[in-house]
Amino acid sequence: MAVANQDAESRRRKSTAFAARPSTARPSGLGSLLADLRTAKRLSLREVEEATGKAVSNAYLSQLENGKIRKPSPNVLHSLAQVYAVPHEALMEKAGYLPPSDGTSEGKRSGRDGRLGAIGDLTAEEDEELLKYLAFLRSRSA
Repeated sequence: MAVANQDAESRRRKSTAFAARPSTARPSGLGSLLADLRTAKRLSLREVEEATGKAVSNAYLSQLENGKIRKPSPNVLHSLAQVYAVPHEALMEKAGYLPPSDGTSEGKRSGRDGRLGAIGDLTAEEDEELLKYLAFLRSRSA
């Protein structure tokens, strides 16, 4: 009987420990954008490491994508922007180095010319989705 009680107690502890584990869902923000851009390009973490000339290790990129590192250096963002074929300023803005663009200033982000101005003001979510789609389109033509 004592063995049965120990087994039941052991199962209860395991199920409780499992339930208390944090979610593995990706945080919103820069990390999820980077993960989505990498997925759109159909690149593995190691392939991105190679494409950046090892300027960004696959372990570091994994930590970025999972929100463990929230503010990478501008150099890292520059390397990733080149690999993902997205404007460097977009990643700098998402990381908090640049103020959010409101679309009204003369110094609009590179890549945003009169054609995109016709769309009107974009929300942050719309802007992020456009970046993902741009990376997808560029990956198809490469």
